[in-house]
Amino acid sequence: MSAALLLLVLAAFGLGTGAAAGLLGVGGGILMVPFLTLAVGLSQHQAEATSLVVVLPTALAASLALRRRGVGDLGLALRFGVVGAVGGLVGALLALALPASALRVVFAVFLALVGVRLVRDGVRT
Repeated sequence: MSAALLLLVLAAFGLGTGAAAGLLGVGGGILMVPFLTLAVGLSQHQAEATSLVVVLPTALAASLALRRRGVGDLGLALRFGVVGAVGGLVGALLALALPASALRVVFAVFLALVGVRLVRDGVRT
């Protein structure tokens, strides 16, 4: 794949990921990590690190748009953010301690469990 085509694909995927984040309230990592590992060829560690950096501007833009409409609880978000930052540091250190293959399995199991739970809850309602 040429550099220009790769840049175009990444831009399109970034736009789609950002739209999904704003629409569904999900971190881009749920979409971005599999894309970066499977389509782009990054290692699991590289994909997760890249995804975390991408979340910053994506979350900020979507949060501001929602906040302007009076949606969300800023105080609660800030409290979760402080605690989440500590958890993020612990999680990053744990990720670095795991081999890429184990980290990929942990990520896949997490996605599978969340998917099963969402389907189960969706069928019940």
